[in-house]
Amino acid sequence: EEGRRGERERSEEGLAERGPGSAFHMFVLMEDLLDKLKLLSYEEEALRRHNMRPLSRHYFALPTNPGEQFFMFCTLAAWLISKAGHPFEQPQEYDDPNAVISNVLSELRSF
Repeated sequence: EEGRRGERERSEEGLAERGPGSAFHMFVLMEDLLDKLKLLSYEEEALRRHNMRPLSRHYFALPTNPGEQFFMFCTLAAWLISKAGHPFEQPQEYDDPNAVISNVLSELRSF
């Protein structure tokens, strides 16, 4: 209990040092990401192919369903890597998460 309180206090101090708007920075980043994905036609090219719903404005900013969010992230990462000209196999929903992330990172390092 004592350790957690100390962590929480340090976390709150960190937020105070960065300013009152820093708690909302992740929401701004997510909205920017969504705008960029829309410019790349992600709905038509990535989501429809996999029969997935479009992202909400704050999809990755709030932890709602980690498994679903991870799969969406992997789907988008694979699509973006392929769009950049590097053939990349679309991960499946029940693939080992560590292996998927390792493959994504390995492919990105090859850029």
